[in-house]
Amino acid sequence: MILRYKNIPIFYEDEGQGEAIVLLHGFLENSSMWKDMKPTLLKNNRVICVDLLGHGQTPCLGYIHTMSDMAEVVLSVLIHLKLKTYTLIGHSMGGYVALALAEKNPEAVSRLCLMNSTYSADDCERKALRKRANTMAQSNYEALVRMSFTNLFSKVSRERYKTEVTSALNQALLTPVQGYIAAQEGMRLREDKKEFFKALDAKKLIVIGRKDPVVDGALLVRETLNTDIVCEQLSHGHMSYIENKSELSYLIMHFIE
Repeated sequence: MILRYKNIPIFYEDEGQGEAIVLLHGFLENSSMWKDMKPTLLKNNRVICVDLLGHGQTPCLGYIHTMSDMAEVVLSVLIHLKLKTYTLIGHSMGGYVALALAEKNPEAVSRLCLMNSTYSADDCERKALRKRANTMAQSNYEALVRMSFTNLFSKVSRERYKTEVTSALNQALLTPVQGYIAAQEGMRLREDKKEFFKALDAKKLIVIGRKDPVVDGALLVRETLNTDIVCEQLSHGHMSYIENKSELSYLIMHFIE
């Protein structure tokens, strides 16, 4: 389905009946990443997936897509669908967008899951890496995407889930250069949301990969001790929807039930 927003088409999917579950994909991903999880969710729920700015079938809006910009896009879809309450599940960058969306409309959020994601802002090292990547993207984009995407998986995972990794990489390569750069800039500029997330009156879950090269899971576990935030740790890395598919599905179903 398509919704017009600021003169560009926003692609989204709206399926099923019941409580609304909003799925937000990560960087270099699109709505297709949820294809294996959706059938289970659709048994008792209404599932909405949105292609974020510069990803999938949604074009770019500018050269910097802040997390707030992306959240406004999602919110426009949810308002169009007349949804008053919903569960937000965001993978990686999608988690940052979910936090920005929850900040705009906290009363509507019944549950929020950060999946292989964090409420923390980038540290100085990560910000510098994003700037370097954006410079590289302008001259050697395909090689950059192949390298950065495959580095999210351990050598064991790359072999064990070769078909799934190849499929996900092919989707990543469809992301336009402008979408890559705009999202990287948006993530680099995002603010820390730790205190907001802790204070949010909703059911909260963080899914952590023990071998995640991007998210500091151990830090999240320490920082959320004695709070109402639940941290669940899985055995592999950043791409739990590929590397820990069945375990992740169980956690998500338990979370929404």
